[in-house]
Amino acid sequence: MPEDPTNVRNDLSGVPFQDLVREMIRRLDTDPDREGLERTPERVEKAMRFLTRGYHLSPEEALGDGIFEERHNNMVLVKDIELYSLCEHHLLPFFGKAHVAYIPDGQIMGLSKAARLVEVFSRRFQVQERLTEQVAQAVWDTIQPMGVGVVVEAYHLCMMMRGVEKQNSKTITSAMRGSFLRDQKTRDEFLRLSMAGHMLLS
Repeated sequence: MPEDPTNVRNDLSGVPFQDLVREMIRRLDTDPDREGLERTPERVEKAMRFLTRGYHLSPEEALGDGIFEERHNNMVLVKDIELYSLCEHHLLPFFGKAHVAYIPDGQIMGLSKAARLVEVFSRRFQVQERLTEQVAQAVWDTIQPMGVGVVVEAYHLCMMMRGVEKQNSKTITSAMRGSFLRDQKTRDEFLRLSMAGHMLLS
């Protein structure tokens, strides 16, 4: 059976990334050949590969040898972890902070590892709700604590630059596991410590 010419015409898998960017510029800009745009396709390719490098990372790689045996059994909270991601609906940035907490059950992770886990999942095409759940699940799976709590608060340029164009709204999402889900006191302590005494991006 002969190949459908429509499918052949729509298959862009062999087109170089920079040519795709160049065509996008040509369709949108009234003067696509000006000097300032000459190297833009190259820059865009480098930027997009950097911003989506989380696809090539895993929680296990991010934690590496940063897991330690320790009998500490009180809450550990790493607060105000900066994050930058791309909304998968419009490919516009959203940015803000994550607060990651857990109660160890024989293992702790190096303090920088919470930030590395956030980086693994934020450097992808994302929605904030999924990002929050993925970070919580990664902590839950890798160090098997008694409980995990994650809060993410972020500004979304898809709301600020387009659409409703609301400049001061922020989105807050949370994900809980184990004792953070079952024990209201633990959950309330985490939320109080995470949200008190600061303003987003202050």
